[in-house]
Amino acid sequence: MFRRIAGALTRGILVALMIATPSLLLPGYLTDATEIVALLAIVGAGLTFAEYYTNFPSIVEFRDAPPLNRLRFIALLLMVLMLTLATKNAYEPTAITAIFNGIGQVVGHYSDFPYSPIRLVIGMLPDDISVVTMERVRDAAGVAYAIALASVVVFLGAVRLYGWPTRQGAFNVWVNLPRFDPTTGGDVVHRLQRDGRINAVLGILLPFLIPTLVRMASDLIDPITVEHPQTMIWTISAWAFLPASMIMRGIAMIRIAELIEEKRRRASQESEPVRLL
Repeated sequence: MFRRIAGALTRGILVALMIATPSLLLPGYLTDATEIVALLAIVGAGLTFAEYYTNFPSIVEFRDAPPLNRLRFIALLLMVLMLTLATKNAYEPTAITAIFNGIGQVVGHYSDFPYSPIRLVIGMLPDDISVVTMERVRDAAGVAYAIALASVVVFLGAVRLYGWPTRQGAFNVWVNLPRFDPTTGGDVVHRLQRDGRINAVLGILLPFLIPTLVRMASDLIDPITVEHPQTMIWTISAWAFLPASMIMRGIAMIRIAELIEEKRRRASQESEPVRLL
């Protein structure tokens, strides 16, 4: 019981710190709506604690199948932290912020090529935006997208090289996929494979589709302004993190389908009668 409470409390505190990272690190005159940020941090911590404290799952998937959720959290935390430090360099430069700003400039420069997601993100910006803001968005998008790709590669390696999730013991579908009902909708394997492929394909396409849709909708609604540092940090982080999370979810569901199919194959082989020659 104590171990469960400590684990849930630690996860809740980490989520709250991640949400509050831009407000804590950026200069005070750039961090408006501090009360809203504090409220969101408390709500995020409370929901995380409640999810991991209870024995009954509700929303969070793969909570007992590490390291999927840990990779997701680390990826989002790295995005927010690196983008915050790089942004802070423009207002309160230090040696650490200069390092992260330099990394962002290098990654942003080499990832900005024709038809890349980074180029599409730049294309969705308003025409009257300043060159400095455009370069800042480009660098942030390059760093966030690189972290997202790295997280997908790491999880794919955990699946193919280390046999995720079989090394963690038996995989409980009800606990790890609380919104998936195996009793409805046809064969479980086919449904998992279908949902996994849909998630993977959407995750691959979203970094390209989102900037295009935002650009098309800018004539009808006011586009999101990225000139405010916190808005830029969370917008770019969400743009890179959500597709990566969907790809990892798709890989995980396809992997679970493979395990179920393999178990069925072994069960059918064991049930075959022995033929005497």
